[in-house]
Amino acid sequence: VLATDLDGTFLGGEAEHRRALYRHVSSRQDVLLIFVTGRDIDFVRDLIAQPDMPRPRYIIGDVGTSVFDGHTLAPVAELETQIAAAWNDAGERVKAMLAGESGIVLQDTPFRHRVSYDYDPASLSPRSVAKIEAAGFDCLLSADRFLDVLPRGISKGVTLKRLVERLAIDPDLVLVAGDTMNDLSLFQTGFKGVAVGNSEPRLAKAVQRMANVHSSRLAGAAGIADAIHHF
Repeated sequence: VLATDLDGTFLGGEAEHRRALYRHVSSRQDVLLIFVTGRDIDFVRDLIAQPDMPRPRYIIGDVGTSVFDGHTLAPVAELETQIAAAWNDAGERVKAMLAGESGIVLQDTPFRHRVSYDYDPASLSPRSVAKIEAAGFDCLLSADRFLDVLPRGISKGVTLKRLVERLAIDPDLVLVAGDTMNDLSLFQTGFKGVAVGNSEPRLAKAVQRMANVHSSRLAGAAGIADAIHHF
């Protein structure tokens, strides 16, 4: 299994390195590709329509709060039920709670099981983060730009681990890849992982002592290829 973030990771680095990785993944019959991204299904639908883009078998989208079958692009109800229950249709309540908070701007993309903002690190108040967590949600800050309000206990890593268990795949056969703090939970699963060379400094620091993580010097797709050889 290659379970990879998109922006900056599978879609990152030099064009020649991306082409080489995509050819390699597409040519092998023993690779199960999973996209694990903060993006929504509309973005992924457009992405896989592009020539030479490998089609994932599964898509974990919306920072771990949605799961789709890569063939049909339909939600995987068995895995989404727990996510939806944890969220409990909280979107409007979250928006009302954070209305008027400084340093955040609501993203205009509608999400089913999360609420997402762009944030300014210089203006965001720690009280806003505390308010989110006190209300029973997880607050995820990444890339010094994105603030995601998520169902408590739901993340990219948690959802991927549940999918791997559902498919009865040997955990030793999984490689995860990412570049920002919203990918940290992927590495916390204990799966083999690569923090690509262009990773957010906070992520690079967070994984530097994790024995399961290879910190590549190569950016994006080249970093993933480097990790395939490393492991």
